[in-house]
Amino acid sequence: MTASTTGLTAPPELVQLLTPEGERIEHPDYKIDLTAEEVKALYRDLVLVRRIDLEAVALQRQGELGLWASLLGQEAAQVGSGRALTDVDMAFPTYREHGVAWCRGVDPINLLGLFRGVNHGGWDPYEHNFHLYSIVIGTQTLHAVGYAMGIQRDGAEAATIVYFGDGATSQGDVNEAFIWASVFNAPVVFFCQNNQWAISEPLEKQSRIPLYKRASGFGFPGVRVDGNDVFACLAVTRKALADARAGQGPTMVEAFTYRMGAHTTSDDPTRYRVADELEAWKLKDPIERVKAYLFRGELADQEFFDKVEAEADALGKELRRSCLALPDPAPEALFDHVYAEPHALMADEREQYLTYLAGFER
Repeated sequence: MTASTTGLTAPPELVQLLTPEGERIEHPDYKIDLTAEEVKALYRDLVLVRRIDLEAVALQRQGELGLWASLLGQEAAQVGSGRALTDVDMAFPTYREHGVAWCRGVDPINLLGLFRGVNHGGWDPYEHNFHLYSIVIGTQTLHAVGYAMGIQRDGAEAATIVYFGDGATSQGDVNEAFIWASVFNAPVVFFCQNNQWAISEPLEKQSRIPLYKRASGFGFPGVRVDGNDVFACLAVTRKALADARAGQGPTMVEAFTYRMGAHTTSDDPTRYRVADELEAWKLKDPIERVKAYLFRGELADQEFFDKVEAEADALGKELRRSCLALPDPAPEALFDHVYAEPHALMADEREQYLTYLAGFER
C-alpha cells in the first residue's frame, strides 16, 4: 500500500508521517511503505498494550500490585520502536517499556509478577533479547553501550537500543554513555521518550534546548520524532538501527510524546500540571490516529475493530486471573540469584535467615 500525500507538512524539527487526524504525510528522509495487514497489526499492538497497562493500573489500585509505571500515551513510541528491532538486536529498558516487552515476546504476566513482588524479573533476557527492567534512573544506558561495544568487537551485524526518559538526560550515567558510544562509534540507539514530565518537573527544568540537539555536542546525530505517531517511530528507529549495524555509530532518537497518567501509581499528577495540557494531548492519541487512518483508507471494517476489542477484553481477564494466581516465592528464594556461582558467605547468610524464620514456626 503506497501512502498517499495530502500536502500537509509536519511541524518544524519533528518527523511525522501520520497526523493526529489520521492523514499520511511524507518525509524526505524517512520512507515507509506498509501493507494494510501491517498497519492493522500495529493497531492491534497498540490496543493490546494499552489494555495490559490499564489492567495493571486497576490491579495496583485494588492492592494486587505494589506499584505500576503506566505507559498511557506512549504506546506508539514503544510499539513503533519495538517493531523496528530485528531478532539479533538487544533492547535495554527502563521500568516503563511494557510495549517493547510485548513486541519482544515477553509474557505480560512476568511484568506483573515483578511489580507484585513475586519475581526478580521473570524472563530470560537472552531468550527475548530484552534485558530486565532497570529501576535506577539511567544506569541501563551504560549497560547498553557496553553491550554494543561487545557486539562491535564480535563483528556481529546487530545493534543495541536503550530506553530512557527526558529526566534521565540529566543523569551522569546517561552523559557518560553518550561519551563512550561516540568515542568508540558503538552500534547503539539512544531512544529517549520525552513525555514532558520527569516525575513532577517539566522539560524546561531539564534542558534549555530540544533534547535531540544534545547529541551533536557528543558527536553523533539526533532526531526528534512524533512519539504519538507509530509510523514515524517505526521508520526513524528502523533507520537508526540500520545505521548502527552498518558501522555508522550511535543515534539519539527523541520521541516527543506525553505521559497521560501518573509517573507511577504512587504519584498524583494533578498537583503539578494543568488539565488543559492533558486535554490537548488527548487529541493526539496514538491509537485513534491509526484507527482514523484505517477508516479513511477503507483498510479495515467495524468487524476488525470489534475483534481487536474482544481480544483486548480477553487478554485483560486472563491477565487478572493469572496475576491473582501467582504463587508467593519461598522466603529463601531471596538468595537464589545473587551470584552466578555458589558463594560461601551467601550460603551462610541463607542458613541464618532460615534459622531465624524457623523461630516463628509453631
